[in-house]
Amino acid sequence: MGYAVGMVEVRGLPPALAVADVMCKAARVTLVEMEKVSGAYVTIVVRGDVSAVKIAVEAGMEAAKKMYPHKEGDKLFLSSHYIPRPSENLMAVLPIDYDEETVDSDQT
Repeated sequence: MGYAVGMVEVRGLPPALAVADVMCKAARVTLVEMEKVSGAYVTIVVRGDVSAVKIAVEAGMEAAKKMYPHKEGDKLFLSSHYIPRPSENLMAVLPIDYDEETVDSDQT
């Protein structure tokens, strides 16, 4: 079974927490990390089955787009992407490791 990695980038911690919550509730995915990129930019990273990650990323995008910014015209949703079956090299470099042990600990 192939696993995927999905990412949604937003501006601000409250939107990041809300998006992470929506992503984890929308599909059976594991929250791997919330990476503070720069300033107030936060990237939410999830792992799981390819179809579940795609659903979670789409739900996270929609949730971020529905949030109201502090100032009119500001964008909270910045970008998103998902990678089905990432390369072993990517797994070695980035902190997005995910294996059966991780899945088992999430289900208990």
